[in-house]
Amino acid sequence: MIKMMKIARIVYLLIGILFTHKGTTAKYTPDWDSIDSRPLPDWYDKAKFGIFLHWGVFSVPSFHNEWFWPQWKSRHPAPDIVNFMKHNYRPDFTYADFAADFTAEFFNPDEWADIFQASGAGYVVLTSKHGEGFPNWPSSHSFNWNAKAVGPNRDLVGDLANAIRNKTDLKFGTYYCISEWLHPLYMKDKANNFTTQSFVLSKALPELYELVNRYKPEILWADLADGQGPASYYKSKEFLAWLYNDSPVKDSVVTNDRWCHECFCKHGGYKTCRDKWNPGKLQKYKWEDCMSVDKHSWGYRRNAPLDSYLDINQIISTFASTISCGGNMLMNIGPTKEGTIIPIFEERLREFGSWLKINGEGVYGSVPWSHQNDFITKNVWYTKQKTENDGTMVYAIMLTWPDDSVLVLGAPIPSQSTQVIMLGYEGTVNWIAGPGGQGMNITLQNIPWNKLPSPWAWMFKLTNIAN
Repeated sequence: MIKMMKIARIVYLLIGILFTHKGTTAKYTPDWDSIDSRPLPDWYDKAKFGIFLHWGVFSVPSFHNEWFWPQWKSRHPAPDIVNFMKHNYRPDFTYADFAADFTAEFFNPDEWADIFQASGAGYVVLTSKHGEGFPNWPSSHSFNWNAKAVGPNRDLVGDLANAIRNKTDLKFGTYYCISEWLHPLYMKDKANNFTTQSFVLSKALPELYELVNRYKPEILWADLADGQGPASYYKSKEFLAWLYNDSPVKDSVVTNDRWCHECFCKHGGYKTCRDKWNPGKLQKYKWEDCMSVDKHSWGYRRNAPLDSYLDINQIISTFASTISCGGNMLMNIGPTKEGTIIPIFEERLREFGSWLKINGEGVYGSVPWSHQNDFITKNVWYTKQKTENDGTMVYAIMLTWPDDSVLVLGAPIPSQSTQVIMLGYEGTVNWIAGPGGQGMNITLQNIPWNKLPSPWAWMFKLTNIAN
């Protein structure tokens, strides 16, 4: 073991020499002030919407959630998991035994790519390795515990990356958990209060370098299995300096803020802060709401009831508040162990895509307006676009139809040349100014129900607004 660790340290040092010092001065140095100063590549903010895919060995039991293993083997195991295993598997069954049934025999990456393209997403983030430690590619540092060695017997990351790049205009990204729940070396490092780095030097860092160099992901979504460990343990600053200076995606890659326990909402790339974080107000930094269509799990669950899934109105509502406040939305679905996307997930993606096809003008490339949420009609959120010819356009996203078919807006100050257009509707939309010229009353009674562009949420373009 000591010899192996010495070799791992030498390999790490060689990687650092090879990729961080090429005889030129590094633009970004391994400290947070420098790393946090890197501008976010423009494509990410313009995209607004991405798809998250939680897929791994946990997709085999597909029960409880993706934390099945630690919640089964913890000091206080989840009773429903204990009963599930007792009634369905032999007594000596281990978590590793699930891997053989992670078959992915119906995985067709071209079909997935078609669904993702139809969703209107700008990027997709695939789980390359979750907290269980199972890489979805033939990792050189996980010899008998990866998707090529057991289970699918194929390179899941590479296959999807190729399909996304060949068949869509989406950016391809990978989620990578930089710690592992039950890896012996990680558990030993944690017991040593992270003063040793056996796991990082022999597993996490070598895999990260391999992942980036081999697949060139343009989103590198880091996570911590248990939320523990400082940046000095993970060598996060050193790795990010290499990623931004010398990696094959140095100019286009974006990352998040989960590179250490003190990084959340502070350091890295865009901020996620915590799962399903949606502040509801404008932030000073770029942020992302990672949320899941299944309200109780990120991985697929075979026994999930219908009311566990967000409906399309809930998804659009979350999205409207997110982009109005300057965020992106990363919507998660969990594929099955066979490699399929179940119909309800596909339906949500296609429904959302049909809505974006109508209303994308007020979404892609938009920026926050002076008001995010209307102060009279609370279920209205705003975005803004600025064009060379037309000046500033304000877009109002109306989530529910008003009872009297009059949309009362308090935030906009109209001018004499203001026009109101419902995106996707060819008819005229009438309006009058509010009291004292503040606000607008938009009349909707004359719009036939069968001429509405969408059954869910409607977007109005307001031209020549004075504020």
